[in-house]
Amino acid sequence: MQADNLYFVIPTYRLRDVGETVHHYDEHFWRNGHSPTLIVFDDSSPVAQEKYYPLLEQTTTHNELYYVGPREKEQFIGYLSRRLRDKRIDGLVKNLFRPSYGGNRNHTLMHTLGGLMISSDDDMRPYALMEHSLESLGAGEVCRGCLHRSGHDGYTRRAFDIVGSFLDVLGKKTSEAPSNYEKGEVLVDTAMDLETNATKGLSRENALRLERGAVPADSVVKMAQTFRSGTNDIDAIDFADLFLEDEEQVDPDGLNELYVLVNFRPAVTNKNWRMDCGVAAYDNTYGLPPFFPTRLRFEDYIYRLWIQQEGIAAAHVDAAQNHIRSNYMRNPVASEIFNEEVANLLKTKIRNTVTRLDELSIAFDYDGEVTADDARAILDKVAAMYARALEAADRALKSERKEALRLFAANLQKAFYSFEPDFFQQNLLRIVDDVVTTIKGSIELWPTLVEICYFERNRRGLPRTRVNNRRA
Repeated sequence: MQADNLYFVIPTYRLRDVGETVHHYDEHFWRNGHSPTLIVFDDSSPVAQEKYYPLLEQTTTHNELYYVGPREKEQFIGYLSRRLRDKRIDGLVKNLFRPSYGGNRNHTLMHTLGGLMISSDDDMRPYALMEHSLESLGAGEVCRGCLHRSGHDGYTRRAFDIVGSFLDVLGKKTSEAPSNYEKGEVLVDTAMDLETNATKGLSRENALRLERGAVPADSVVKMAQTFRSGTNDIDAIDFADLFLEDEEQVDPDGLNELYVLVNFRPAVTNKNWRMDCGVAAYDNTYGLPPFFPTRLRFEDYIYRLWIQQEGIAAAHVDAAQNHIRSNYMRNPVASEIFNEEVANLLKTKIRNTVTRLDELSIAFDYDGEVTADDARAILDKVAAMYARALEAADRALKSERKEALRLFAANLQKAFYSFEPDFFQQNLLRIVDDVVTTIKGSIELWPTLVEICYFERNRRGLPRTRVNNRRA
């Protein structure tokens, strides 16, 4: 399918490897008869961009490939500054689009205004890991999966028409969804907390269950996603659990367990706490709210709140993709655990204080306060894992594993300020206050920026570079 307003975007900060991702998806789209515009949104430094951009130019594609990197982003922010004519809010604009998980995705929203946007992370692939013998789903189940040892038999790769699956429902009324779609209020994951999407603890299998509820026929599907295999639903703390349990493993980053799908079926819901922006698509025809501009990995949480408005629905479509979890330029597991714990605290605080939801934003009353109980709950949880790591080191027979476990324990201790309650609470308060202040100011400014960019995009276009690569 050729569509002038259909975009496939890849947000990345690892330009070195993104050409491979572009190649796989471009080939997949071509084989299924689709021709979206491909755009790479790069958060690399100018030095890294200069070093690795030639690799992107060496990538052969069937479809047009564009690039938005440090130079294009600087031009874009400069344009917004000139239009706003108020130097006092330049800082807010820069924060909205700064190098971060949310900032990079906000660039994707502006460049795809007026169209449909499909987004996949740079470590995703257009196939899924499926068990050889597909089992029937149970009553109320929409998806079921389990962990398999990497490289073991029992599963295979299967590809699905990703674009076609999204176009079945994205931007359409729920009454137009194909007949094989289930409909209900919300999906509940047996292994995850519903409203924070945080793990309940390491589980070797899980299921998504549909809670029944009436879905209005005229609600519009503004957000959709595929299912996901690979390292799906494994938080950093689950990685650590796998490391502690496996007596042979000497690298906490070296996950040798893969999440494999047993079966799935598509569904439309009124709410979507299971939002996965790594494999998502959006109806950006009239603009959408901004992602939280944060380096913590909860930039998409705003959409889990925003989607609860009347007249808006979400969908899990009839396709799946695979996550291969690149360790290149990834923080150590201990640092990822710290980020997740801070993000989970913020999710709870923001969710409990939401006061408004509208077409382009949300509002909440949380002011960044962190109590001693908030800090203690986090420290108790991580300190228990620290103790387990030391106990496992004492039991380990191999010197390499002993050393790896002690290093992991030391990294945990360092990341959480030696588990000193007052020091940890003080630093947690500083981090949370900075994040909340940035989010609130950014959300307030966002509708004005959408209006500016909507007309500029149609008039002269926003800064982007056509990649001078070879066409297949």
